[in-house]
Amino acid sequence: MTRWRCLIAHALLGVALVAIGEAHAQYPNKPIRWVVPYTAGGITDVVTRVVTQKMQAALGQAIVVENKPGANSIIGADLVAKASPDGYTVLTVIAAHAANATLYQGKLPFDPVRSFTPVSLAGIAPLILTANTNFPAKDARELIAYAKANPGRINFGSSGIGAAAHLTTELLKQTAGIDMVHVPFKGTAPALQALMANDIQILVDVPSTLMPHVRGGKIKALAMFSGKRVAGAAEVPTMAEAGGPALESSTWVLFLAPAGTPRDIVQRLSQEAQKAVNETEIRDRFNQIGIEPVGNNSEQAAKFLADEIAKWAKVITTAGVKAEQ
Repeated sequence: MTRWRCLIAHALLGVALVAIGEAHAQYPNKPIRWVVPYTAGGITDVVTRVVTQKMQAALGQAIVVENKPGANSIIGADLVAKASPDGYTVLTVIAAHAANATLYQGKLPFDPVRSFTPVSLAGIAPLILTANTNFPAKDARELIAYAKANPGRINFGSSGIGAAAHLTTELLKQTAGIDMVHVPFKGTAPALQALMANDIQILVDVPSTLMPHVRGGKIKALAMFSGKRVAGAAEVPTMAEAGGPALESSTWVLFLAPAGTPRDIVQRLSQEAQKAVNETEIRDRFNQIGIEPVGNNSEQAAKFLADEIAKWAKVITTAGVKAEQ
């Protein structure tokens, strides 16, 4: 009897494995839910919709993008972290996700690292350093000199505590040895309004948001946090060219699946994301709005995310940044 039970158990296991294999081979056989933990219209939303529109044609299923903003992306990320790891729920994150790993360590209903499996890094958007038109400095060198002569008298804004814009300016402060006061806002739009109204002097954010106002003469660009000039804003010098420290900093768009998602499904999503990002039409569109197209595999995306978490952990600890309560 024991022998027969073993044989039956092995047979049932074999049937189950075949069924799982067939399910994976048929993936996807229903629409995919793709969560963007920010409002519609921003860089995260735009990149996700552009890339997934190309992916769904190759996958043969609709990809439904859902905006789930709130709590610095935590609401949307929590939803995906707790979703079934079957490839039918995917998350888009930006640099704030890497900061959250340190800012909210042990305080979240999920783990920013262990709760997810990286799929692919879609693109990187180097950040731009801008000032209001009344500010005396015209480049990074003059900003640093002015800040050293006037410690604590420059206010810099950001889209929120722990955002890439905030931490990048903290990194500049630490590297250049200057003192500026952080004024957080609830999003880039109010921070930009404050810059143009001269309520703050400095603002860092993505070129796609700030360059139209630079070109319109409402604010001025001091430098780009990049190693080379950005295609969508070629007139803006790099930080090193502008006389500042050779800093590179960006926000980025990265796709994650829930932890435990089968490897073959992650690889399929990764392959289709890479193909989409590398289409000429998408690469051209990314370049126009200041995004460097990447498109890489799961392992490369995982390494990139780990490096970003380590980088921002150091900045957060040195600056003593505390999460919003």
